[in-house]
Amino acid sequence: MPPSDRFVAETSFYVRYAETDAMGIVHHSVYIVYFEEARSHYSRALGASYADFERSGYWLTVAEVQARYAVPARYGQQLIARSWIEDLKSRAIVFGYEIVDQTSGVVHVTGRSHHICITHEGHVARIPDSWANAMRRGLPQQ
Repeated sequence: MPPSDRFVAETSFYVRYAETDAMGIVHHSVYIVYFEEARSHYSRALGASYADFERSGYWLTVAEVQARYAVPARYGQQLIARSWIEDLKSRAIVFGYEIVDQTSGVVHVTGRSHHICITHEGHVARIPDSWANAMRRGLPQQ
């Protein structure tokens, strides 16, 4: 369940045929792609496009991804991907996720991903202030 004390972004989409396996269900690896889309949508919703972040000379490299699979999703199903920030540090950010059925609200997958900011040269770096400040707008006010 997403937190109620911070901004949670939602985006919806239909499961595409190419995302399913021979059993007609979404392949487990595709949920990580859904997490990525949720994360990109989150930053755009806060006015800080991740594409612009990359163009400015940085990447958020994935250090860890966790996914808990509950109920399989199927081709043609409309899903909602929710994303929020669980933790934000000077050089790292942790996102939380929930993938649910648009109609019933049934939870298919929950997860989180931990990212480290690096330069395009591969050096660990502080998250640029402009982007970090935009992300802070989604966190509880202290």
